Amino acid sequence: MTVRSDPRRWRWVLWTVLAGGFLLVNFHRVSSSVLADQLTRAFDTSAAELGLLHASFFYIYAALQLPAGVLVDRAGVRRVAALGLVVMSAGVFAFATRGTLVGGFLARASIGLGGSVLYIATLRFCANWFRPDEFATMTGWTIAAAGLGGVLATTPLALVAGALGWRTALLIAGAAGLCIAVVVYALVRDHPGRAGFDAPDGVTPGTESVSAATVLANTKRVLRERETWLLGGMLFFLFGVNFTVLGLWGVPYVVHVYDVSVARASTYVLLGNVGLLLGPPVFGALSDRLGRRTEVILASSVGFTLAYGAIFLAVAPPLPVLGALLFLGTFVNGGTALAYTVAKERHGATASGTVTGTVNSLGYFGAATFPALMGVALDAYWTGETINGARVYSVTGYRVAFGLAALAGVLAVGCAAWIHLRVGRPARGGVAAADD
Repeated sequence: MTVRSDPRRWRWVLWTVLAGGFLLVNFHRVSSSVLADQLTRAFDTSAAELGLLHASFFYIYAALQLPAGVLVDRAGVRRVAALGLVVMSAGVFAFATRGTLVGGFLARASIGLGGSVLYIATLRFCANWFRPDEFATMTGWTIAAAGLGGVLATTPLALVAGALGWRTALLIAGAAGLCIAVVVYALVRDHPGRAGFDAPDGVTPGTESVSAATVLANTKRVLRERETWLLGGMLFFLFGVNFTVLGLWGVPYVVHVYDVSVARASTYVLLGNVGLLLGPPVFGALSDRLGRRTEVILASSVGFTLAYGAIFLAVAPPLPVLGALLFLGTFVNGGTALAYTVAKERHGATASGTVTGTVNSLGYFGAATFPALMGVALDAYWTGETINGARVYSVTGYRVAFGLAALAGVLAVGCAAWIHLRVGRPARGGVAAADD
């Protein structure tokens, strides 16, 4: 039996292709950290302006998560994912060739526009091709792909950008996105039936095509649920911190506070992305094995808060300790990815993309908010110095920034505790709303 004729093996090939596209999404959304000094010089920005430039990806990305979920439910994974990759790659080419802040802002926003559909499309593929009791595990592996993208956006990107320039490095990544788009369109199928296979146990055949009336009813139901807003609110704080520290201010923080090179600083931020690579699959598999969701979410949010709280208190811990704390914060945060599983299990199969997109949207509004918020805090403590055109910020400024991160963690714990009190129970006993 060949891989192509075995649905259990072929689905992993197709998932890998989609995950490769999502890997690039995370590469682009966190690449600003390593490129921060070069972007500051290229676009002549303050910390707040650099924060806005970085966050321009997330403004459009966050706003489109619910529409992306509806679109994937309505139009299918294959076409939406392929088109998203093409648009994202076009945005990368535009960003790499722009010389003004406004042009860079618009180009980076277009990267977010194309990338906005990839995560939802990949999770919808998992909902169609894998059993329900495999979904949390597959969500973990999908986020792990994002973690790998984050790893590539640290030391490897720093080395390539140092050798070839940041613009050439991004042009190479844009070309890779176009190649993956071609493979997605050629190989991926929305559900097993279109590849000539039977649906997995527990998956309703044909749920990839959803009527407009059903989509509207699902959207209303999802938005009415308090649990949707609690799950999304928790991710608002967690995503806001993670994508701001790992995606923007982490490398400048290490460079300024520890007086090391960008390449060396990126290796410590890399550890945070390794945590994102390893944590979600571990906690997803653990949750599927134990049949528990909200307990894992709550414990993970507490661990995240303790890690960032320790950085806030120490401000400049020994570099190995800092690397360990960044790794710990993202590794344990892998358990909060179960928010998508909790949300999905509360609704029927036709609402999979809609509910995932809604929760994801709320989370990424945090990623759009925190970069500028921390940038304002850093600007308030600018030392007045610049090095090669890039501003230097004080240790006190970074303490304030990490104080905001720790406070966000405390608020996330509050949301997680509330979720657990409302819906905590064995996952296999969860309630799923019937499809309309």
